[in-house]
Amino acid sequence: MKITAMNIYGFGQLENIIIENLNEFQVFFGENEAGKSTIMAFIHSILFGFPTKQQSELRYEPKHGTKYGGNIRIYLEGQGFAVIERVKGKAAGDVKVVMDNGIIGGEELLKELLESFDKNLFQAIFSFNIHGLQNIHQMKGEELGKYLFSAGTLGTEQLAKAEAALQKELDIRFKPGGKKPELNEKLQELHEVNQELKKAAAKNKEYETLAARKESLRQEIANLHEQLTTLQVNTAKLSEWKRIESSVKQEKWIENELAELGEVQFPVRGMERLEKLNQLILPYKAELNSLAERIEKVKLEIADLEPNEGLLENEPAILMLLDQMPVYDQFKLELGQYEQRMADCDAELSNIKARLHLPLQDQDFQAINTNMYMKSQVETTVKQSRKLAEAKEELDERYEEEKNALEMIEKEVLLTEDLCLPDQDRMLLEKQVHGNDKRGLEEELKGIKEKIHFHQSSLDQEQAAKSRIKLQFITLELILLGLILYGLLTKQWVLMILGLGGCLAFAVYMLQSLKHAKEKQLIQQLDGLQEKEKQISEKLQSAEYVDLSEATEELKIDNQRREKLQLLKLKLKQQQSQFEKVISKFEEWEIASSQHKETLLTISRELKIPHNLADAFLEEAFKQIEKFKEILWERDKLIAKVDKANQQQSQIAGGIQEYGKRFLPEKDLGLHKTAFLLRTKLKEELEKRIKNQERKNKLAGMEADRQGKSQELEQLEAEYALLLQSANTDTEQQFYELGKKAEKRSELMAALDNIRSQLNYSSLSEGERESFLTIHNWDELITDGLDESKRLQARLKELQEEQAKVKYELQVLEEGGVYSDILHHYIQKKFELEEAAKEWAVYSLAQNILTETIEKYKNEHLPRMLERAEEFLSFLTNGRHHRIHLHPLGTGFLVEREDRTLFEANELSQATTEQLYVSIRLALATTLYEKYRFPIIIDDSFVNFDIGRTERVIALIKTLEQNQILFFTCHQHLLQFFPKENVLFLEKGAVQIIS
Repeated sequence: MKITAMNIYGFGQLENIIIENLNEFQVFFGENEAGKSTIMAFIHSILFGFPTKQQSELRYEPKHGTKYGGNIRIYLEGQGFAVIERVKGKAAGDVKVVMDNGIIGGEELLKELLESFDKNLFQAIFSFNIHGLQNIHQMKGEELGKYLFSAGTLGTEQLAKAEAALQKELDIRFKPGGKKPELNEKLQELHEVNQELKKAAAKNKEYETLAARKESLRQEIANLHEQLTTLQVNTAKLSEWKRIESSVKQEKWIENELAELGEVQFPVRGMERLEKLNQLILPYKAELNSLAERIEKVKLEIADLEPNEGLLENEPAILMLLDQMPVYDQFKLELGQYEQRMADCDAELSNIKARLHLPLQDQDFQAINTNMYMKSQVETTVKQSRKLAEAKEELDERYEEEKNALEMIEKEVLLTEDLCLPDQDRMLLEKQVHGNDKRGLEEELKGIKEKIHFHQSSLDQEQAAKSRIKLQFITLELILLGLILYGLLTKQWVLMILGLGGCLAFAVYMLQSLKHAKEKQLIQQLDGLQEKEKQISEKLQSAEYVDLSEATEELKIDNQRREKLQLLKLKLKQQQSQFEKVISKFEEWEIASSQHKETLLTISRELKIPHNLADAFLEEAFKQIEKFKEILWERDKLIAKVDKANQQQSQIAGGIQEYGKRFLPEKDLGLHKTAFLLRTKLKEELEKRIKNQERKNKLAGMEADRQGKSQELEQLEAEYALLLQSANTDTEQQFYELGKKAEKRSELMAALDNIRSQLNYSSLSEGERESFLTIHNWDELITDGLDESKRLQARLKELQEEQAKVKYELQVLEEGGVYSDILHHYIQKKFELEEAAKEWAVYSLAQNILTETIEKYKNEHLPRMLERAEEFLSFLTNGRHHRIHLHPLGTGFLVEREDRTLFEANELSQATTEQLYVSIRLALATTLYEKYRFPIIIDDSFVNFDIGRTERVIALIKTLEQNQILFFTCHQHLLQFFPKENVLFLEKGAVQIIS
């Protein structure tokens, strides 16, 4: 996700602020109170909601404005752009999300886009500031490792806090061997109460007997209560039956009546529908008679309004001619204009002929080819002329430049050749330098002395080893000889044989060990090296050696001059090549110029103009010829228009005169008078046609109305017949009789429904009501039930009195001793212990779950995060600290220095600790949470770093290309590390780019 723009309506001190075109690495620079923290809080609030008034976070509500909130525009890979707007509303604000693909939603869509990240997790992983580093400085040594481990797990110290809080709660409740924790105290109290309870139980036999009697009385009383309840229920059901007996019997009577009537097939609201149909049929018949009379009257009117169809059939042609009368008058004016324009064209043609001064006629000009291809050829030829002239000037300049450069390089080559040594002198110097090299002989002598020292040491070690082997052999031989003597004296032949075998074996081994010639070989090599040392020393001391430092220096200078000469020759060769290229360009220009002249000659022939005119004024001559042809074409077009106008005038006048003779009574009238009378006559006939058509339309409507009424009447009569048929009756009288029978059945059904609705409120079921219909002595049963109930209540009273006596005797025993108090106290203490143990078990289980989670994280996810954190830490410390290990005795880290020394977190310097924290936080965001490509927001987290550390940490952040970086700072010296276009300057109430 990348934030591309922000629009702050009102948030804290910021109002109506628009920030656009945010970069992948965006820096916000401003002094204190310029709005950096406000912009960070704005981003968090728009994405995750405004803090509620119960929370400790600032809400940043504007003090002087009504608008609260704003929007941000984000880009999501694979989904495009989206605008998230949040304004004042419910507790967290009202949010609206609008995506470019047309999807609009609220909190649910926003959670989907943020992949269910909440504010705390986002701030822990992708948003960190100087407060995280301040927490490090405030911690003790033993807490620092746990804090860093927690930061590598969740991004904050929450894991360490949770672990410490759980351990604290467990220690408050229980400690092995402790006395003050709650569980320890309760265990001691329970043990003391249990001892007292055992002493009181010995004096409590009578108490147990009374307790057993109390329990038996309780069971008997419960049974009596159950019998009494059953008896009361039965008596209540009999009383209920007494109340509803008449309704049940009436229900049975109605059901019998309905069975006698049987099923009646009668349409719903049949009688009402029949009466309504009778009321509709009569008016329809009266309306049909009235319509028949009106139709005859309209037919007579249509016959009186028949128009002249001959005139109306020619209406389009007549109207077209009449509408062309203004055109007829316009043609008269246009003919005069055409004649004037033709005279102007003749004058322009004469002028062009005079300018060209060519012996050509009009038809000759028309025969000249001036099409698009010829025009393109002319333009191309003119451009080619200009290019050839420019190329000639450029080639002349280049020729002079290349010629001067070639002459200068040739002079440098000759000068450098004169400075170089002759070959014979150089060979003599090389022989002197390479034949007598004092430094090389000294190096060789030094190497031989080192080899002599090494071989001498090896020889000494070999001789010492041989002495040790001899001593060991003599010792073992003496031991084996003692074993042989002991076996011989004691006649233990096995020991003697073993001793003899051992002596022989060690003797053979000793001979083999002493037989190898390594010592001899070392002596020979040492002698050869000493001889070579002597020869070199004599050579160094001989009188043949001379100091050749001056010869070496002279040879070195000559080498440099020869190298320079080679470069100059190579440069000369290149310059000669450039000069030859210029000469070849001149030849190419000559060829192109010759071809251009031939092309120009060809074009002048096609345009029928002299060659000298084409060479100097080709483009202008072509334009004049082209213009001459255009004027000729325009003049011919004007002549055609004059002919056409005369022809159309004749057509209009002839047409109007012909229609006037056919349809007007007056003859030999003027053209305009005839046109006026034709238009008037046509209007009158059109009015007749309209009135005639209106009467016909009215007649058609009346006919349609009569047809509709007839159809409706037929439909009503069919519905009437269908209604009688649905009741299976032939006459209206039979229909009414069947309707009364159906009405009676409906009344019985209503009464039955009423009775059943009343019975629904009864506590007796339908089966119980059926069984009670056979009982006739229900009054006696009710009386017997009441009597039995009184007897049971009397017995219950006796048992309750006895139960009270037993309870009193038990109370006397309890008051005489402390058993019950101690028992109650013991049960209470045991209950309190169990509850406290449950609470302790909850915290213990939570600690176990947390521990298992940490172990799983350490084994599965932490190695990948630590690998990335090691890369970051090595880069930030310039390789001084390159490994991070898990602490073997806890949840902290050990940091390995380049000399393999391990440090705990509290043993590092303040700056190195901060670098470790930054490495872990960035590694967490780029490994375990790498699929969530949210912006990383950093607020002045590197103020304690020196210039070198600051430069490296910013270089590291710039490598995080998968995440957008929003960096907030108030330190101006940090701006040197960022391009100016990536910095936004914040002032109170304004945002601008630094220029």
